[in-house]
Amino acid sequence: MHLNVARIQAEFPLLSREVNGHRLVYLDSAASAQKPQVVIDAESEFYKNGYAAVHRGIHTLSAEATTQMETIRAQVAHFLNAAHSEEIVFVKGATEAINLVANSWGNSQIHPGDNIIITEMEHHSNIVPWQMLAKRMSAELRFIPLTVSGTLDTTQLSLLMDCRTRLLAVTHVSNVLGTKNPIKEIIYQAKLSGVVTLIDGAQGVMHDIVDVQDLDCDFYVFSGHKIYGPSGIGILYGRKSILDLMPPWEGGGSMISTVSLSKGTTYAPVPWIFEAGSPNIGSIIGLGAALKWIVNVGMDVIIDREKELMGYALERLSSIPDIVIYSPSQPVGVIAFNLVAQHAFDVGSFLDHYGIAIRTGHHCAMPLMQYYAVSAMCRASFVIYNNEEEVDRLVHGLMRIRTLLGSRGC
Repeated sequence: MHLNVARIQAEFPLLSREVNGHRLVYLDSAASAQKPQVVIDAESEFYKNGYAAVHRGIHTLSAEATTQMETIRAQVAHFLNAAHSEEIVFVKGATEAINLVANSWGNSQIHPGDNIIITEMEHHSNIVPWQMLAKRMSAELRFIPLTVSGTLDTTQLSLLMDCRTRLLAVTHVSNVLGTKNPIKEIIYQAKLSGVVTLIDGAQGVMHDIVDVQDLDCDFYVFSGHKIYGPSGIGILYGRKSILDLMPPWEGGGSMISTVSLSKGTTYAPVPWIFEAGSPNIGSIIGLGAALKWIVNVGMDVIIDREKELMGYALERLSSIPDIVIYSPSQPVGVIAFNLVAQHAFDVGSFLDHYGIAIRTGHHCAMPLMQYYAVSAMCRASFVIYNNEEEVDRLVHGLMRIRTLLGSRGC
């Protein structure tokens, strides 16, 4: 199917802006994707004509808002092919989702002497909560190592797992390298040993079809703002049989069944037990619109188009003298690189003068930077609204930086 990328771009208002006298080339979607007009309109319409507090309200606006919120819960469950709508928990983002698991499941299931396995390529959000949990519970944190090709050395997994391994947490797609991990095979291996699995899908869900039942994972998390939705909303998918055994993490309104000063508190069932306080209803509405937009475009169409664009980008970037590309041979969504003689911050700053937005720094993945012995990397990310002309502008900008600063630095 031929995709009209110009038509797709026209659906994103911000992409028509100019930056420093140039039409914007936005190559920072891995940090946060832009929003199509339908998402902006859905959230705005809710605040203009439908806003009310959800749950327990008997008036029309509250009932309508509650219905919308719970309909979107079912929509997310369908999007991930979850078995039950109750397996979908609304959170602020992937970070909160992981912290929820660490503080609820982790505090009740991890004991002194147990171990947790993560990888060397994880985002800090999938490192720090487990470090904190391991410290609280006197548990051990183990790591699947990287290889020089930017992939995981999964042959080490069987050596890392033992009878005290309780959890394996791994990213679906590396936010720095674009490495797509063989998560189904990793999950299968963990399941053979009775190990609970959590997949950080923050970078994976916008580039791949996610079927949590087929993957057989216990938890899958992602953030709305990376999948063309609003900020401040995310999803925790949890297998219901596991969620049902987890204690609440936060206390307050909405997560209770009864409260008594003399008899204590009983809690609401899953998933509401994990949704204390007033939810971010407007962003939930926006997330629903974003998922509908993706389905209308077609995830299979998105995957095919992005694969084509990534191949072109990798080939063009590889032609630049003095460039180091850290990503593997078939990266998904992002390409990490450096110009040998220039600091990543300088490269990013110069590109910004040309209207090109990339990300520079450690990308919330300091252990990965340490592996490659660099303090920072440049990262260009590509999604469905990018095109070959923008790749060419990036390459031209990098070549111009080499000319201005010299191949040996300034």
